[in-house]
Amino acid sequence: MNINWIILIIGGIFESLFALSLGKMQQTTGKELLWWFISFIIFVASSMLLLYKSMGGAHPIPTGTAYAVWAGIGAVGTVLLGIFIFKEPVTFWRIFFLSTLIISIIGLQITSSAAK
Repeated sequence: MNINWIILIIGGIFESLFALSLGKMQQTTGKELLWWFISFIIFVASSMLLLYKSMGGAHPIPTGTAYAVWAGIGAVGTVLLGIFIFKEPVTFWRIFFLSTLIISIIGLQITSSAAK
């Protein structure tokens, strides 16, 4: 796994964190709301920068693959944060489709690496 994939994975994690910040902003007021807003801005900027960086350098990830994987990691992370932090429901179908998303992300990484 080259460095760009690690950068992309970290960017996807930051995407989940900016979604978490949005959820927390809806639950708070005052200074706490301000802190969650600031964290949102930091996580959005970091996530986008890392997505951008993953598509450059010596071993760039193709734009379509990078975006799909970044969004998929963010989606998986956001669902998991929703389950553990916001106590969202855990149903068979949510876990089933979350699993297919994870398999698709892995498949994109494997086929993108194999194409080089």
